[in-house]
Amino acid sequence: MSNAQKQETTHSVTLPMLSGTVGPDVLDVRALYKDTGYFTYDPGFMSTASCSSAITYIDGDKGLLMYRGYPIDQLAEKSSYLECCYLLMNGELPNKEELADFEEMINKHTMVHEQLRSFFNGFRRDAHPMAVMVAVVGALSAFYHDSLDINDEKQRTIAAHRLVAKMPTIAAMAYKYSIGQPFVYPKNELSYAENFLHMMFAVPAEEYKPSKVVARAMDQIFILHADHEQNASTSTVRLAGSSGANPFACIASGIASLWGPAHGGANQAVLEMLEEIGSVENIPAFIEKVKDKESGVRLMGFGHRVYKNFDPRAQILRDRCHEVLGELGIKDPLLDVAMELERIALEDDYFVSRKLYPNVDFYSGIIMKAIGIPESMFTVIFAMSRTVGWISHWLEMMGEPTQKIGRPRQLYTGAPQRDYTPVAKR
Repeated sequence: MSNAQKQETTHSVTLPMLSGTVGPDVLDVRALYKDTGYFTYDPGFMSTASCSSAITYIDGDKGLLMYRGYPIDQLAEKSSYLECCYLLMNGELPNKEELADFEEMINKHTMVHEQLRSFFNGFRRDAHPMAVMVAVVGALSAFYHDSLDINDEKQRTIAAHRLVAKMPTIAAMAYKYSIGQPFVYPKNELSYAENFLHMMFAVPAEEYKPSKVVARAMDQIFILHADHEQNASTSTVRLAGSSGANPFACIASGIASLWGPAHGGANQAVLEMLEEIGSVENIPAFIEKVKDKESGVRLMGFGHRVYKNFDPRAQILRDRCHEVLGELGIKDPLLDVAMELERIALEDDYFVSRKLYPNVDFYSGIIMKAIGIPESMFTVIFAMSRTVGWISHWLEMMGEPTQKIGRPRQLYTGAPQRDYTPVAKR
């Protein structure tokens, strides 16, 4: 059949409709090819539900993000990161005893195999920390053979606990290695956020005591980045997991996906923009360039692809951002630029009418810069936070009896069948 004939041919297809707990209904196309010989075409899967999941729900129009049904603002204000980890992995909030047991379990797994120390020596000192994270997390499967059987529920749980527990240790080791300082071992009497800050900034020569205000801000950054539905990195973890790959390899694949600047590099892009502006005096000229569509200048850290009215995570971090800056009393011209940009965006009709509000990346970047975390570590911290979301989706997928290997279809646009011509006759 010619292309013209194909275009003139029409078919009526009846598709079943599925409904979730909340959100839009979906058309079930699983039998479409079998029944009609046709595929759907949806680059980027913008209109396709790749799976069913009970973990996270987003309503971008309403600015709503829920973990297991709990609004993110309630969790960020009242919960802790480890409690949210339990919730994401298990489906319900823990009681007091369950939370204590979970925290103790995570603490027991914070150390990494001692031979990993020598593994780090294989990297150049100037290696990007995300390159180190991809390699080291993938290599965990070579050190923890007792939790690689994905068909054993107990081993899956042990691997999940290990990943959540060891990720801050590995992230801090990547940072310490890059600056030539000795690795700092975890302290299990500290909270999850305090322990990470301790491993990042402590040195053997003197005691380091993390600020409670800073630790709370970090804990909220972890909570707000813990999961975000079927984004690129989560979908990557699911696709890798569908082949039966071990959990450490699956999470390494998620880290690799997150490394892409279109996904996990947004808060780093905010700092680069602030550095480009340089000082408060340069803001008016920069704003004019932003408003000029021909200039190609973009305002980083404002607006969001999913949230059309406001980013619920940003509203929470805004308060923490100002609290941290007040606690530390840092005088940094780039932070002054950030605060002035925030004021303008919240008052200028151009930004207000277009809903270009500061998003979570804007505030998280400012907070981490104020704390002293270098830009190269921003995406690493994102990966560390998101690990529990990735592993929760992996656990959910592994528990599905009908789970199949991912195999997207394509619209082929290459050459039709043709015969091979020997090289002498070409």
